[in-house]
Amino acid sequence: MAARKSGRRKYSRSASKDVASAMRRRKRGTLRSGKGGKGGKVKSREQAIAIALSEARKKGKKVPRKRG
Repeated sequence: MAARKSGRRKYSRSASKDVASAMRRRKRGTLRSGKGGKGGKVKSREQAIAIALSEARKKGKKVPRKRG
């Protein structure tokens, strides 16, 4: 088994709160995609998480950089 690094967080607690908030907005149907929320309604969980992490990055919170 690979050796684990120290128990440091990859995502800040406030970034986790942003994700939770986005999931609630998705459930209510108020989370929208696209620049300025001008796109369609977000239905997928993965897309909601991606939007939340992107918003957290813009706020300068501790979130790993985008891959790919």
